[in-house]
Amino acid sequence: PIYLAMASDGGDGTATLKRCLGVLRDARNDSEQFAALLLVTKAVRAGEVDAKTRRQIFDAIGFTFPNRLLTSGKPPAGCPEHTFRALGLTLLACFCTDPELAGHSQILNKIPTFNDILVSACNPDTTTMVDDVYQCLSAVMATARGPRELVAKGTVSALCQAYMNCSYGSDRALTLLLGLLAIAEAKCWQRDAPHLLAVLSKLSDDFLKTEDMTKFELCEVLPHFIPLSPPLTQDSQGCECLHRLYKGLANILGSKLSQSQRDPALKLAACLVQACGSEWIPPGSAGSKFLALLVNLACVEVRLTLEEPDPLEAEGKREVVTACYVLIELGIQECLREEKPLLEEVQKMQLMRIMEEAFGAVIFYLRQVKQEELQDPFIFASVRILGAWMAEETSCLKQEICELLPFLVRYAKQHFKEDNPAASLSQTELVSTEGSGLPQDALRFLLPGFCHLTAEDRPRDILISEGAPALLCEYFLHQWEVLTSEPTSLTPLTSTEMSLQTVCGIFLNLVVTAPDLIRRDKTFSSLMDMLLKSLPLLLPQKDHLVLAANIATLGLMMARILASSAVLQRTQSAKEFFGAAIRFLSQAHTAQADPDSDSLAVAVSPAYASAWADVRELWFLGMQALAGCVPLFPWLPQAVLQARWLEGLSELLTRIAPASVDFELIAAFQSVLVELARASKPCRDVILSHHGAEWANLYGMAALEQCLSEQ
Repeated sequence: PIYLAMASDGGDGTATLKRCLGVLRDARNDSEQFAALLLVTKAVRAGEVDAKTRRQIFDAIGFTFPNRLLTSGKPPAGCPEHTFRALGLTLLACFCTDPELAGHSQILNKIPTFNDILVSACNPDTTTMVDDVYQCLSAVMATARGPRELVAKGTVSALCQAYMNCSYGSDRALTLLLGLLAIAEAKCWQRDAPHLLAVLSKLSDDFLKTEDMTKFELCEVLPHFIPLSPPLTQDSQGCECLHRLYKGLANILGSKLSQSQRDPALKLAACLVQACGSEWIPPGSAGSKFLALLVNLACVEVRLTLEEPDPLEAEGKREVVTACYVLIELGIQECLREEKPLLEEVQKMQLMRIMEEAFGAVIFYLRQVKQEELQDPFIFASVRILGAWMAEETSCLKQEICELLPFLVRYAKQHFKEDNPAASLSQTELVSTEGSGLPQDALRFLLPGFCHLTAEDRPRDILISEGAPALLCEYFLHQWEVLTSEPTSLTPLTSTEMSLQTVCGIFLNLVVTAPDLIRRDKTFSSLMDMLLKSLPLLLPQKDHLVLAANIATLGLMMARILASSAVLQRTQSAKEFFGAAIRFLSQAHTAQADPDSDSLAVAVSPAYASAWADVRELWFLGMQALAGCVPLFPWLPQAVLQARWLEGLSELLTRIAPASVDFELIAAFQSVLVELARASKPCRDVILSHHGAEWANLYGMAALEQCLSEQ
């Protein structure tokens, strides 16, 4: 029947195929089925199968027959050794062109077989098999489950080996690797880091040695093999790869380049910066010159692009400028770096001037942004890098930044309030998206700059007039919810905690410079209520002392202004807050042995020691604020007595050597003690009963001495 079909088709392959499908269905033995299958696979390989016919083939034979072929032993006499296997793979490759079949479990469980073929020695008889395997793997990767199954079943390793062996189809192996890394980079590196490192090693070696256009093509490929985790700097082989990439980039960027050659090199450099910071750039003269050149080129690219009338019309420009932003941010960090700096002082000064020009272009661009463009991710990237500049450099471009402030506040407000997906996210999802650079986090990158600007009159007035304080209050409440989203304990989310600390810094500036705003703006009453409730929860968490210090100090300073507010009128939350604030202030110091003498000296408590550099100034401000609160809240001295702070402080001052206590600390203690002694007879009695008059004289606390001597 097969020969008759071939003889009568008149060159019509489709007619033959249909007759063969009939034979496949009606075959009386394996020989007839095999002969029909030969013609079917011949038609499949010739590309003569449309979707309908492909489905007919599957309906005729299903997965059973290809499965038999893959596991069959010796082929018919005169046929190549892999005949059965090759036929089975051709059929599977045919089926895989149907997306529904490509994700079928019968295809997915063949992944180990596909892998084996890729890593086996290839000869002219097996090239068709390899082609079919790549077709199957490509189709599987395009399905929903496919990438996960490929990674789990070892395809990354097989593809790496196929590429490293330079075997037939190795270019397709690299293409598939790029696809898998784009979809599941973290899982690929977790499972197959040694094999991926071997590929990166080969690619970086080729990148360093080649001197033709391949070098620039590799600039496009290499970023896919630079993992964010684990860092390449932790591995000796990874460090060698990074050094080759550095040398290759130095060769490229030190040469005269066209734009099409320079752009991929800048993007590769930005990828390395995102993964490794500046650790891939060696110290010394050559490294510092390379870094300066890199940042210089990035600044020039930003200026040339963003000062154009239609800056982002050219294809790929967004990606290039975004990469330049990454390099400029590295430049900012390195110009500020004092410990083991890569840059010399002269280079730092030059780069700061060049970066100032680049940020002038960023500001110029942002001033042209239209309302309908605000969702553009490139706008977000531009605001983010400007925030990095404002966080560190406030003297340059001050006029231009003040003029841009209304836009920045509106931009942050729109992305936080209107497009904030928090309402539809579970708490777990909120935590998992933290720090991911989602649009609602635009405000996070502006906070440090806003903190500097609220200390100055003109920018502070602009921020207030644009409604920034109300926005910051809402943002604070939202970030607090993110931080406390874990039901059992506070989760140490660095970026969330840093945002809360910076917002506290902004509010502290407003408390000092604009107290009338705190009194009249109702949002600060809501904030006060949140501070009262949050400190008692936060203080017992040892990993959050700096944030607790910020909240305690801000709460105490706001309480002086909002003393008549309902939330502060001896409510339970107010009592708990002041109790927690007193614990924070009272437990900061202790007595310890002085190595230079036989006496005891005052010292920062062990629990505070590691964070004291960040807490110290807040502690002194908090003491000053508490002293100011004592006359305003008649019940506050009783809270101090309940905490037994006066007894503890008396014991401390009696035990230690007066010479070990500096004047600033003595003044802080005295300010609180004087107010307590004036406001409360029980407090005055406790101080006197614990030899207060004696140690007040000993430490030169003249105001306290006078207060205690008065009847």
